[in-house]
This record gives sequence, structure tokens and C-alpha cells, in this order.
Amino acid sequence: MLLGTWQQRQLLGSLIRRDVQGRYRGSLLGLSWAIVHPLILLGLYTFVFAIVFKARWGSLGSGEPRTHFTQMLFVGMIVHGVIGEVLQRAPGVIIAQPNFVKKVVFPLQILPLVAVGSALIHASISLAVLVFILALANQSVHWTLVLLPFVWTPLVLFACGIAWLFGSVGVFVRDTSQMVAMLTTILLFASPVFYPISALPVSLQPWLALNPLAWIIEQSRAVLIAGRLPDLTGLIVWTLVSTGFSILGFIWFQKTRQGFADVV
Repeated sequence: MLLGTWQQRQLLGSLIRRDVQGRYRGSLLGLSWAIVHPLILLGLYTFVFAIVFKARWGSLGSGEPRTHFTQMLFVGMIVHGVIGEVLQRAPGVIIAQPNFVKKVVFPLQILPLVAVGSALIHASISLAVLVFILALANQSVHWTLVLLPFVWTPLVLFACGIAWLFGSVGVFVRDTSQMVAMLTTILLFASPVFYPISALPVSLQPWLALNPLAWIIEQSRAVLIAGRLPDLTGLIVWTLVSTGFSILGFIWFQKTRQGFADVV
């Protein structure tokens, strides 16, 4: 899996660049939409939850700055956005490239990874905006942000596994795109995007902890906003789990790819 991806890295990079450029080709703002779109959603969610519902984050209560809620919310949105984008695009990545499917020599396994790479590029742009906001609001940023790639290792591996799994299933079951749209919304509210895990009843917290996004979101907030080191035990556990999931997704894709040409 790793060797094949590394050998095709130049082709994968070209496909990702073409995918990102093609998404904004002809639009007035171009790549700037990658900044404008998440900021509009961030403003909308902040208005609804922080102003209308007067939600607060943590133990600061009514004295909590509204910017703190916005920062915590933005981190959750970025992490969920990676998985959400991969989920929504994966079922159609093979169907959209019938010419590649019919070429025996083409490495089909990299097509789902194009969705992962594109999602990570958009997440990186949002992260740059977040770091700018943190620097502006707090007059500094924590050095622990350099540890974010380690925290995001399980996220990338899970995204690859999802891309391979749903990329294959989407070829044979065309309803998959409709199901993942619902799954993306469920993940948005079943993950601590709008709330901390501590806000849930104690009896429900262990169940939410089974959601891999919960750990990734909480630890991303820890290194970016709180300036804390990530949980080493959780990092090891979730990296192993996500690696296993990614391998299973890859095996499933390779086993089923022989039937793609008969369906596409």
C-alpha cells in the first residue's frame, strides 16, 4: 500500500493539483473560496450557538470571550471537514473516471487518494487562517502546534481507508452518495464540534470516545489552543486502529477493482 502510493506520488500530486484547480476554474474568487466558505460557516455557527443560544465553552461561564468559542468551534469544523469532504466525494471518484478504469495499467488505487489530498489542502488553508486568528486574538501561538501532524496521522489514515472503501462501494451501489450525505451530518453532531466532551452526561462520554474524530478534535484543540502536549497513549492506540482500518479499506478496494470495468 505504502510502496505503491510512493511510486505514484508524482502522478498523485498532479491529479490533486488538477482537482483543486478544476474546482475553482472560472470562478471569480478562485482559490479564495477555500477561505471564504469556511469563514462564512464559522460566522453562521458562532452566531447561532454563541449569540442566539448563548453557548459557552468550558468552565469560564459568562465571562468567556466569544472568540474562545469561535476558535474551539473552528478546530472542530476543520477536522470534521476533512472526513466530511472525503465521505462526500469518495463514492464518485471511480465513476467519474471511466477512461482510467478501462486502462489496465492505470493505478486505480490512487484515485480515491485524490479526494484525501484535496481535502487536506483545503484543511491546510483553513488551519493557516486559524493560526492567524489565534495570533491576532492571543498575541501569540503555542509552540505545540508543530505537533499537529502527529495528532492528524490517524485522521489521514482514516480518510484513506474511507476513500478506498466508499470509492469501491460507490461503483456497485449508486445509493452510497445519498447515504454518506446523511452520515456526514450525523458525524457533525456526533463529534465534539459544537461542544466539548465534558458537556455530555458522564454516562455518554465513553460512547462518544469511541468516535475517532472525538479524540482527534480534542487533541487538535489541545495543541493549537491550549498549548498542551497530545495524549501519547491515545495517539498510539488511534494510530494503530486507523492503520488497520486503512489497510482493510485498501485490501477491499484491490479485491473489488476487477469488477469496476463491468459496471462503470
